[in-house]
Amino acid sequence: MTNYWPNSAYQTLAVSPDRQLLVTDDFLRTYMQRPELSLVPESCAKEQSLHQRLTENPRAEIAESDIAAMADEDIQENYRVWLRYRVRILAAHSLESFYMSLFTGEGVDVPPLFVSQLAQIFVRHILGEDAHPLEARMGELFFRTQKISVIEDGIVMGADEETVVRNAQAGDTGNIMDLLKGKSMTMRSADLDVLHEDNADEYWARNAHFDFAVQLNFGHEPINHFCRVLEKWIQHFLGASVRITPMQQITDPKWSWHVGLDAVATEILNKLFNKELVEADELEKIICLFRLDFIDEAAVAKAQAGKPVYMAIAMNEQQQLKLKPQNLLFNLPLAKSS
Repeated sequence: MTNYWPNSAYQTLAVSPDRQLLVTDDFLRTYMQRPELSLVPESCAKEQSLHQRLTENPRAEIAESDIAAMADEDIQENYRVWLRYRVRILAAHSLESFYMSLFTGEGVDVPPLFVSQLAQIFVRHILGEDAHPLEARMGELFFRTQKISVIEDGIVMGADEETVVRNAQAGDTGNIMDLLKGKSMTMRSADLDVLHEDNADEYWARNAHFDFAVQLNFGHEPINHFCRVLEKWIQHFLGASVRITPMQQITDPKWSWHVGLDAVATEILNKLFNKELVEADELEKIICLFRLDFIDEAAVAKAQAGKPVYMAIAMNEQQQLKLKPQNLLFNLPLAKSS
Protein backbone atom coordinates (compact mmCIF):
# COMPACT_ATOMS: atom_id res chain seq x y z
CA MET A 1 0.00 0.00 0.00
CA THR A 2 1.24 3.46 -0.86
CA ASN A 3 2.00 5.87 1.94
CA TYR A 4 -0.92 8.14 1.15
CA TRP A 5 -0.97 11.77 2.28
CA PRO A 6 2.82 11.72 2.75
CA ASN A 7 2.90 15.42 3.70
CA SER A 8 0.64 14.90 6.72
CA ALA A 9 3.59 14.20 9.09
CA TYR A 10 1.82 11.01 10.19
CA GLN A 11 4.91 8.88 9.58
CA THR A 12 6.93 10.96 12.07
CA LEU A 13 4.69 9.99 15.01
CA ALA A 14 4.98 6.99 17.31
CA VAL A 15 2.06 4.70 18.15
CA SER A 16 1.38 3.50 21.69
CA PRO A 17 0.23 -0.06 22.50
CA ASP A 18 -3.36 1.25 22.74
CA ARG A 19 -3.11 2.81 19.25
CA GLN A 20 -2.78 6.39 20.46
CA LEU A 21 -0.39 8.73 18.66
CA LEU A 22 2.69 9.97 20.50
CA VAL A 23 4.62 13.13 19.71
CA THR A 24 8.25 12.71 18.61
CA ASP A 25 11.06 15.16 17.97
CA ASP A 26 10.73 14.47 14.25
CA PHE A 27 7.07 15.45 14.42
CA LEU A 28 7.95 18.71 16.15
CA ARG A 29 10.60 19.39 13.51
CA THR A 30 8.00 19.30 10.75
CA TYR A 31 6.61 22.57 12.07
CA MET A 32 9.99 24.23 11.57
CA GLN A 33 9.65 23.40 7.86
CA ARG A 34 6.27 25.09 7.56
CA PRO A 35 6.05 28.39 5.62
CA GLU A 36 5.23 30.28 8.82
CA LEU A 37 8.57 29.34 10.42
CA SER A 38 10.89 28.26 7.62
CA LEU A 39 13.82 30.49 6.75
CA VAL A 40 13.80 32.88 3.80
CA PRO A 41 16.65 34.90 2.30
CA GLU A 42 15.55 37.92 4.36
CA SER A 43 15.75 36.05 7.67
CA CYS A 44 17.96 37.89 10.12
CA ALA A 45 20.86 36.26 11.96
CA LYS A 46 18.85 35.92 15.20
CA GLU A 47 16.04 34.15 13.37
CA GLN A 48 18.47 31.83 11.61
CA SER A 49 20.10 30.98 14.94
CA LEU A 50 16.78 30.29 16.67
CA HIS A 51 15.54 28.20 13.77
CA GLN A 52 18.70 26.07 13.81
CA ARG A 53 18.47 25.65 17.58
CA LEU A 54 14.87 24.39 17.39
CA THR A 55 15.64 22.16 14.44
CA GLU A 56 18.46 20.49 16.37
CA ASN A 57 16.44 20.31 19.59
CA PRO A 58 12.71 20.92 18.96
CA ARG A 59 12.00 20.76 22.72
CA ALA A 60 14.54 23.45 23.61
CA GLU A 61 13.44 26.13 26.06
CA ILE A 62 13.09 29.48 24.31
CA ALA A 63 13.04 32.77 26.18
CA GLU A 64 10.86 35.69 25.15
CA SER A 65 14.06 37.72 24.72
CA ASP A 66 15.19 35.24 22.03
CA ILE A 67 11.97 35.89 20.11
CA ALA A 68 11.98 39.65 20.60
CA ALA A 69 15.53 39.81 19.23
CA MET A 70 14.34 38.82 15.74
CA ALA A 71 13.86 41.67 13.30
CA ASP A 72 10.53 40.63 11.75
CA GLU A 73 7.56 41.19 14.09
CA ASP A 74 5.35 38.80 12.11
CA ILE A 75 7.92 36.04 12.55
CA GLN A 76 8.09 36.85 16.25
CA GLU A 77 4.35 36.30 16.56
CA ASN A 78 4.54 33.07 14.54
CA TYR A 79 7.10 31.73 16.99
CA ARG A 80 4.98 32.74 19.99
CA VAL A 81 1.98 30.91 18.53
CA TRP A 82 4.06 27.83 17.78
CA LEU A 83 5.69 27.71 21.22
CA ARG A 84 2.32 28.04 23.00
CA TYR A 85 1.04 25.22 20.83
CA ARG A 86 4.13 23.13 21.58
CA VAL A 87 3.64 23.51 25.33
CA ARG A 88 0.12 22.09 25.07
CA ILE A 89 1.14 19.24 22.77
CA LEU A 90 3.94 18.12 25.05
CA ALA A 91 1.77 18.37 28.16
CA ALA A 92 -0.77 15.89 26.76
CA HIS A 93 -0.22 12.15 27.10
CA SER A 94 -1.20 11.59 23.45
CA LEU A 95 -2.03 13.60 20.36
CA GLU A 96 -5.64 12.43 20.67
CA SER A 97 -5.98 13.80 24.20
CA PHE A 98 -4.45 17.08 23.03
CA TYR A 99 -6.97 17.28 20.17
CA MET A 100 -9.87 16.62 22.53
CA SER A 101 -8.61 19.29 24.92
CA LEU A 102 -8.74 21.91 22.17
CA PHE A 103 -12.54 21.94 22.23
CA THR A 104 -13.05 22.17 25.97
CA GLY A 105 -12.62 25.00 28.42
CA GLU A 106 -12.16 28.41 26.84
CA GLY A 107 -12.28 27.11 23.29
CA VAL A 108 -9.83 26.65 20.44
CA ASP A 109 -6.84 28.96 20.82
CA VAL A 110 -4.61 27.52 18.09
CA PRO A 111 -4.61 28.27 14.36
CA PRO A 112 -7.42 26.50 12.48
CA LEU A 113 -4.85 25.16 10.01
CA PHE A 114 -3.12 23.27 12.83
CA VAL A 115 -6.45 21.73 13.85
CA SER A 116 -7.15 20.61 10.27
CA GLN A 117 -3.70 19.07 10.01
CA LEU A 118 -4.33 17.05 13.16
CA ALA A 119 -7.64 15.82 11.76
CA GLN A 120 -5.80 14.62 8.65
CA ILE A 121 -3.27 12.77 10.77
CA PHE A 122 -6.01 11.09 12.78
CA VAL A 123 -7.97 10.01 9.70
CA ARG A 124 -4.76 8.63 8.19
CA HIS A 125 -4.09 6.70 11.40
CA ILE A 126 -7.65 5.45 11.77
CA LEU A 127 -7.94 4.23 8.17
CA GLY A 128 -4.57 2.51 8.34
CA GLU A 129 -2.61 0.87 5.57
CA ASP A 130 -5.49 -1.11 4.08
CA ALA A 131 -7.89 1.77 3.51
CA HIS A 132 -10.41 1.63 0.70
CA PRO A 133 -9.60 4.49 -1.71
CA LEU A 134 -13.13 5.87 -1.41
CA GLU A 135 -12.75 5.92 2.36
CA ALA A 136 -9.55 7.91 1.94
CA ARG A 137 -11.24 10.34 -0.45
CA MET A 138 -14.21 10.80 1.87
CA GLY A 139 -11.77 11.16 4.75
CA GLU A 140 -10.59 14.35 3.04
CA LEU A 141 -13.85 15.95 4.15
CA PHE A 142 -12.54 15.86 7.73
CA PHE A 143 -9.77 18.33 6.98
CA ARG A 144 -10.34 20.01 3.60
CA THR A 145 -13.21 22.30 2.61
CA GLN A 146 -15.31 20.93 -0.25
CA LYS A 147 -16.87 23.03 -2.98
CA ILE A 148 -20.38 21.71 -3.62
CA SER A 149 -22.15 21.87 -6.95
CA VAL A 150 -25.66 20.66 -7.72
CA ILE A 151 -25.84 19.86 -11.40
CA GLU A 152 -28.45 18.32 -13.66
CA ASP A 153 -30.92 15.79 -12.25
CA GLY A 154 -30.04 16.84 -8.71
CA ILE A 155 -26.58 15.30 -8.83
CA VAL A 156 -24.50 16.67 -5.93
CA MET A 157 -20.78 16.82 -6.53
CA GLY A 158 -18.02 17.70 -4.12
CA ALA A 159 -14.54 18.82 -5.10
CA ASP A 160 -11.65 20.11 -3.04
CA GLU A 161 -12.14 23.88 -2.86
CA GLU A 162 -8.44 24.73 -2.80
CA THR A 163 -7.89 22.65 -5.93
CA VAL A 164 -10.87 24.26 -7.67
CA VAL A 165 -9.61 27.77 -6.84
CA ARG A 166 -6.07 26.94 -7.88
CA ASN A 167 -7.25 25.61 -11.23
CA ALA A 168 -9.38 28.69 -11.78
CA GLN A 169 -6.50 31.04 -11.00
CA ALA A 170 -4.25 29.12 -13.37
CA GLY A 171 -6.79 29.52 -16.15
CA ASP A 172 -7.26 25.77 -16.21
CA THR A 173 -10.82 25.13 -17.37
CA GLY A 174 -10.26 21.41 -17.36
CA ASN A 175 -12.02 18.53 -15.76
CA ILE A 176 -13.06 19.69 -12.29
CA MET A 177 -13.94 23.18 -13.43
CA ASP A 178 -16.00 21.79 -16.28
CA LEU A 179 -17.74 19.57 -13.79
CA LEU A 180 -18.56 22.41 -11.43
CA LYS A 181 -19.83 24.51 -14.32
CA GLY A 182 -22.42 21.83 -14.95
CA LYS A 183 -21.12 19.74 -17.83
CA SER A 184 -23.19 16.68 -18.52
CA MET A 185 -22.60 13.63 -16.36
CA THR A 186 -23.25 11.51 -19.42
CA MET A 187 -19.59 12.11 -20.30
CA ARG A 188 -17.20 9.43 -19.15
CA SER A 189 -16.58 9.82 -15.44
CA ALA A 190 -12.84 9.34 -15.84
CA ASP A 191 -12.77 12.40 -18.09
CA LEU A 192 -14.37 14.41 -15.30
CA ASP A 193 -11.93 13.22 -12.65
CA VAL A 194 -14.79 11.78 -10.62
CA LEU A 195 -13.78 9.02 -8.23
CA HIS A 196 -16.19 6.07 -8.04
CA GLU A 197 -16.16 2.32 -7.46
CA ASP A 198 -14.86 1.42 -10.93
CA ASN A 199 -11.81 3.71 -10.91
CA ALA A 200 -11.24 3.95 -7.15
CA ASP A 201 -7.69 2.57 -7.22
CA GLU A 202 -6.60 5.57 -9.31
CA TYR A 203 -6.82 7.58 -6.10
CA TRP A 204 -3.52 6.23 -4.78
CA ALA A 205 -1.43 7.64 -7.62
CA ARG A 206 -2.89 11.11 -7.01
CA ASN A 207 -3.66 11.00 -3.28
CA ALA A 208 -1.53 14.04 -2.43
CA HIS A 209 -3.15 16.23 -5.09
CA PHE A 210 -6.71 16.25 -3.70
CA ASP A 211 -8.01 16.56 -7.24
CA PHE A 212 -10.77 13.95 -7.45
CA ALA A 213 -14.41 15.02 -7.30
CA VAL A 214 -17.01 12.69 -5.78
CA GLN A 215 -20.76 12.32 -6.00
CA LEU A 216 -22.40 12.88 -2.62
CA ASN A 217 -25.95 11.78 -3.29
CA PHE A 218 -27.83 9.31 -1.10
CA GLY A 219 -27.50 5.79 -2.51
CA HIS A 220 -24.04 6.31 -4.00
CA GLU A 221 -20.95 4.57 -2.71
CA PRO A 222 -18.94 7.63 -1.59
CA ILE A 223 -21.58 8.48 1.03
CA ASN A 224 -21.57 4.88 2.25
CA HIS A 225 -17.80 5.03 2.64
CA PHE A 226 -18.15 8.36 4.44
CA CYS A 227 -20.31 6.55 6.99
CA ARG A 228 -17.56 3.99 7.54
CA VAL A 229 -15.02 6.74 8.23
CA LEU A 230 -17.40 8.39 10.71
CA GLU A 231 -17.86 5.07 12.50
CA LYS A 232 -14.11 4.52 12.74
CA TRP A 233 -13.58 8.10 13.97
CA ILE A 234 -16.05 7.54 16.83
CA GLN A 235 -14.60 4.12 17.66
CA HIS A 236 -11.05 5.46 17.86
CA PHE A 237 -11.74 8.50 20.01
CA LEU A 238 -14.69 7.34 22.12
CA GLY A 239 -14.37 3.57 22.06
CA ALA A 240 -18.04 3.27 21.08
CA SER A 241 -19.23 0.94 18.33
CA VAL A 242 -21.90 2.55 16.15
CA ARG A 243 -23.58 1.96 12.82
CA ILE A 244 -24.24 4.97 10.59
CA THR A 245 -26.70 4.75 7.71
CA PRO A 246 -27.49 7.39 5.07
CA MET A 247 -31.13 8.42 4.81
CA GLN A 248 -33.26 10.76 2.72
CA GLN A 249 -35.61 12.17 5.36
CA ILE A 250 -36.37 12.07 9.06
CA THR A 251 -39.91 10.88 9.77
CA ASP A 252 -39.39 9.77 13.37
CA PRO A 253 -42.15 11.24 15.60
CA LYS A 254 -39.98 10.37 18.64
CA TRP A 255 -36.87 12.11 17.33
CA SER A 256 -34.89 12.84 20.48
CA TRP A 257 -31.25 13.58 19.52
CA HIS A 258 -29.33 14.98 16.59
CA VAL A 259 -25.83 16.16 15.69
CA GLY A 260 -24.98 18.49 12.86
CA LEU A 261 -21.65 17.60 11.28
CA ASP A 262 -21.08 21.23 10.27
CA ALA A 263 -22.40 24.63 11.37
CA VAL A 264 -25.12 24.86 8.69
CA ALA A 265 -26.42 21.33 9.30
CA THR A 266 -26.54 22.03 13.05
CA GLU A 267 -28.68 25.12 12.51
CA ILE A 268 -31.10 23.34 10.17
CA LEU A 269 -31.47 20.27 12.38
CA ASN A 270 -32.10 22.47 15.41
CA LYS A 271 -34.92 24.26 13.56
CA LEU A 272 -36.47 21.02 12.36
CA PHE A 273 -36.27 19.48 15.82
CA ASN A 274 -37.91 22.53 17.38
CA LYS A 275 -40.58 22.52 14.66
CA GLU A 276 -39.54 25.97 13.45
CA LEU A 277 -40.25 27.08 9.91
CA VAL A 278 -37.44 26.09 7.54
CA GLU A 279 -37.63 27.65 4.09
CA ALA A 280 -37.24 25.45 1.02
CA ASP A 281 -33.98 27.12 -0.04
CA GLU A 282 -32.52 26.37 3.39
CA LEU A 283 -33.57 22.72 3.21
CA GLU A 284 -31.88 22.49 -0.18
CA LYS A 285 -28.55 23.13 1.54
CA ILE A 286 -28.71 19.67 3.13
CA ILE A 287 -26.45 17.28 1.24
CA CYS A 288 -27.33 14.10 3.12
CA LEU A 289 -28.99 12.90 6.31
CA PHE A 290 -27.76 10.03 8.46
CA ARG A 291 -28.97 7.76 11.24
CA LEU A 292 -26.55 6.64 13.95
CA ASP A 293 -27.36 3.59 16.06
CA PHE A 294 -25.25 2.45 18.99
CA ILE A 295 -24.13 -1.15 18.66
CA ASP A 296 -22.66 -0.95 22.14
CA GLU A 297 -25.68 -0.02 24.26
CA ALA A 298 -23.47 0.40 27.33
CA ALA A 299 -21.89 3.42 25.66
CA VAL A 300 -25.10 5.41 25.37
CA ALA A 301 -26.93 7.38 28.06
CA LYS A 302 -29.88 5.46 29.50
CA ALA A 303 -32.43 8.01 28.34
CA GLN A 304 -31.23 7.56 24.75
CA ALA A 305 -30.86 3.76 24.82
CA GLY A 306 -32.40 2.13 21.76
CA LYS A 307 -33.03 5.46 20.10
CA PRO A 308 -31.21 6.70 16.99
CA VAL A 309 -29.17 9.86 16.64
CA TYR A 310 -29.89 11.80 13.45
CA MET A 311 -27.10 13.65 11.66
CA ALA A 312 -26.64 15.77 8.55
CA ILE A 313 -24.09 17.50 6.35
CA ALA A 314 -24.98 20.73 4.55
CA MET A 315 -23.41 23.42 2.40
CA ASN A 316 -23.24 27.10 3.34
CA GLU A 317 -24.13 30.18 1.28
CA GLN A 318 -20.78 29.92 -0.52
CA GLN A 319 -21.58 26.32 -1.52
CA GLN A 320 -18.91 25.02 0.82
CA LEU A 321 -19.02 21.97 3.05
CA LYS A 322 -16.90 22.63 6.13
CA LEU A 323 -17.05 19.53 8.28
CA LYS A 324 -16.58 19.84 12.06
CA PRO A 325 -15.56 16.28 12.99
CA GLN A 326 -15.15 17.29 16.63
CA ASN A 327 -18.95 17.56 16.85
CA LEU A 328 -19.08 13.76 16.87
CA LEU A 329 -16.77 13.64 19.87
CA PHE A 330 -18.66 16.04 22.12
CA ASN A 331 -22.31 16.02 21.08
CA LEU A 332 -23.29 12.35 21.22
CA PRO A 333 -25.51 11.12 24.11
CA LEU A 334 -22.85 9.03 25.79
CA ALA A 335 -23.12 7.37 29.17
CA LYS A 336 -21.16 9.24 31.80
CA SER A 337 -17.90 7.60 32.81
CA SER A 338 -17.97 6.21 36.34
